[in-house]
Amino acid sequence: MLRMFNTVTLKTVSCRSSNAMRMNFVQPNRGIVLAAAVTATLVDLIGGRQATMANAMERGELHNKNVDYETEKEERMQRRINSLKNTRPMTPNYEGHIPLYTTEKALLFAISGLRSFFHPENGLNIVQLGEATAWPIFLESMKRTMLSDPTGRRILRERPNVTTQQLEMDHLAEYPKGSFGYQFYTWCKRENVSPDTRAPVSYIDDPLHAYIFKRYRQCHDFYHALNDMPIVIEGEITVKALEAANMGVPMATLGAILAPLRLKPVQRKRLYDIYLPWAIRTGLTCKPLINVYWEEVLSMDCNDLRKELGIVLPPDLRNVRAERKEKIRELNLKYKKLKEESTNL
Repeated sequence: MLRMFNTVTLKTVSCRSSNAMRMNFVQPNRGIVLAAAVTATLVDLIGGRQATMANAMERGELHNKNVDYETEKEERMQRRINSLKNTRPMTPNYEGHIPLYTTEKALLFAISGLRSFFHPENGLNIVQLGEATAWPIFLESMKRTMLSDPTGRRILRERPNVTTQQLEMDHLAEYPKGSFGYQFYTWCKRENVSPDTRAPVSYIDDPLHAYIFKRYRQCHDFYHALNDMPIVIEGEITVKALEAANMGVPMATLGAILAPLRLKPVQRKRLYDIYLPWAIRTGLTCKPLINVYWEEVLSMDCNDLRKELGIVLPPDLRNVRAERKEKIRELNLKYKKLKEESTNL
């Protein structure tokens, strides 16, 4: 019995020892096999792809000069645009229209409002704020104003577009010097602007409303030129106040109220004392400026046009600013002279 037990024990120990030896022998083999498999796979991927590309190049299938990459790029972009269309609240109603959800319009209003307040020199901020505040109730009011006037109805029917080509700007230089056409031409040259610089409308949904707002936007420079108002912050605020009083433009109203808060005290005083009262009084009493077919009054005498519209010019803002600058220069010279005399003493 003891011999049989010892025999079984020896066999068991022998088997365990054999298994342990087999496990120790297999483990390094698995690592070698795994490394070899990874290496073979990488070689096949790299070498195989290179071989495939080489064969394709021999067949002339790569670097084909006949491939229209621009067309492919446009097709990819069009596919992306088509995929995004389903995320919009509606299909575009006119060329350049960008439909927005109500929440997006509110966000556009908030962001453009803040940017316009802190960076009014950036025209894009003003453009976006203008459309974000161009509410349907305001645009409907503008439409009724235009429909109530024969010239306004004709503008809506013909839908003129204010561009350099349509106005024949170079030809305006040959107009009589007292004409509105010549006034507009010289004003554009002095301020270095062009009728083509006005941004298109994008965020207003109704096509007719979009045109009305576009017309208002394109005629902004006519208001500047007719009143000889320069493109400086004070001049812009004055014209905005005129538009607010005359047409009820929400963005213009916000600009006339909030923009002066960021001016220097002397500029703000000048606005409050002279130009804002003039703009509000003139806007409330003159004819609706949106109903003026400006393209057809270019040959009129400026004074006659102002009289017909009920506009009286304000003090020349350029001269007022120049006079103050000259006074400051004279005071500085006096101060410098007094300082030099006191030093000599």
